[in-house]
Amino acid sequence: MRLDIICVGKLKERYWQDAAAEYLKRLTPYARVEIAEVPDRDVTADKERALEAEGAGLLRAIPDGATVVVLEIGGQARSSEGFAEWLETQGIQGRSHVAFVIGGAAGLNAEVLSRADERLSLGPMTLPHQLARVVLLEQLYRAFRIMRGEPYHR
Repeated sequence: MRLDIICVGKLKERYWQDAAAEYLKRLTPYARVEIAEVPDRDVTADKERALEAEGAGLLRAIPDGATVVVLEIGGQARSSEGFAEWLETQGIQGRSHVAFVIGGAAGLNAEVLSRADERLSLGPMTLPHQLARVVLLEQLYRAFRIMRGEPYHR
């Protein structure tokens, strides 16, 4: 399976970098994972213009033919087991290339949201986009372990 994670902004702090690197390493036996980072914009001066610029970068980074999943608070919430089942179904149905999109501090603009095949919520609480990336990587790793019946998901 091929997974692309397309994010606004870089992981600047070492602890976010280390956490993401650990889960990327753990995912290596299960899937090919690529991370694309789109420059974040200053949303304090002009939020709409910043969202538009970030959105344009995100849309350019989405690979052709991928199933596009945007992370947003209003999306479909799934348990870890439900997420694993959904991911496995994508592969079974021939959609083995999934691109996850994570917005920046101001979220995602309407154009990016309209490009989504799925909307996924990591829960009703607002998360910093750096933490959302780490949580997504962890949940992807957990999903593959669940799909293979390997111990981890308890």
